[in-house]
Amino acid sequence: MRYLIALSLFIVVYNTATAQHYKYIDSAKVMGLRSYRREVKEQPESRLVEIKKYIPGIALDIRYATTNNFTHQRMYPQAKAFARLPVVLALKAVEDDLKAQGLGLKIYDAYRPYSITVKFYETTPDTNFVADPRRGSKHNRGCAIDLGLINLKTGKDLDMPTGFDSFSRKAAANYPDLPALEITNREILKNAMQAHGFKVIATEWWHFDFNGWQKFPLLDISFAAVD
Repeated sequence: MRYLIALSLFIVVYNTATAQHYKYIDSAKVMGLRSYRREVKEQPESRLVEIKKYIPGIALDIRYATTNNFTHQRMYPQAKAFARLPVVLALKAVEDDLKAQGLGLKIYDAYRPYSITVKFYETTPDTNFVADPRRGSKHNRGCAIDLGLINLKTGKDLDMPTGFDSFSRKAAANYPDLPALEITNREILKNAMQAHGFKVIATEWWHFDFNGWQKFPLLDISFAAVD
């Protein structure tokens, strides 16, 4: 009997010690590594995958793996991009369509651990451009992609209304007072993404959420754990 009591106490203490606790959200709403692995075992199609492995030709400019971002800090340990498998397969279809126009995608950000969203908010608590950690981000679900367009022949970025992560009114997905070329390029990107199940958000021309993101929980697992 003493053994069973001691074992029960050990399990309670162990679970308390290993559980992640969050400042802004009920911790039960954020999935850690152990729960994620269980989810993937039951639903393999829900797994996070490295985008480059499925779309080798896609360009990457992972800003949060550098200091060239609004925080001026290196937030990611690796310049890699991950997303849920259905998201990546849809993104591959977008890339294939654009290739026929001599264009390609450049990714700035994809899956983002929830703990990084908290750091973003505490650096810049402007929820017009930074996700509210009380709700989390579609990036935390592996269901959002930040991206732009490149010319496949030259490798150069196409002209867009603003740079990535601009906190400007011009960054809005339908901002009208822009040069015609920038509007045209923005619409090419929007149309290509929308044709394959993505929706642009109102405040950022580069940010697209995958339809059906609600099915996927918030995650807080490291890039190394995905690998």
